[in-house]
Amino acid sequence: MNYSETKSALEAKRAQIASLRDQMRALQAEVEPQAVEDYQLTGWGGPVHLSQLFGDKLNLIVIHNMGRGCSSCTMWADGFNGVYDHLASRAAFVVSSPDPVAVQKEFAAGRGWRFPMVSHANTSFALDMGYRRPDAGHGGYSPGVSAFRRDGSRILRLSDTELGPM
Repeated sequence: MNYSETKSALEAKRAQIASLRDQMRALQAEVEPQAVEDYQLTGWGGPVHLSQLFGDKLNLIVIHNMGRGCSSCTMWADGFNGVYDHLASRAAFVVSSPDPVAVQKEFAAGRGWRFPMVSHANTSFALDMGYRRPDAGHGGYSPGVSAFRRDGSRILRLSDTELGPM
């Protein structure tokens, strides 16, 4: 295929992708929020409930990070560090990983991360949110992001998506 033919073929594929994205946005707009339990995780100061991570915000962004051993998760976290202030001005933001708090603290300090972190080790949080599949590699964890909203005493998951090296 010459350059012009390839360019035309790529433009057609991009149009198909744009159409699929529009369809996905329409589906997302219709989704019924998922009520989730108030998980007890481990924060750097000790036990912390998911509800506490909201602070004074209505919304909470949780990054499902695979931990210290994942170079892609580290790359994502490095990027979040740069936009943390912007994100935190709009919603509470936290990175969750299976690493113990001591490992998180050491790794975060070495990378200059400024955002809050929690450990979901020994909980069903990652599994229940769809970011742990015991039959998969890397301890069964996969990376992603979930968006939550506080609704009185309830916690609702509004959306989520996987993140990854691709």
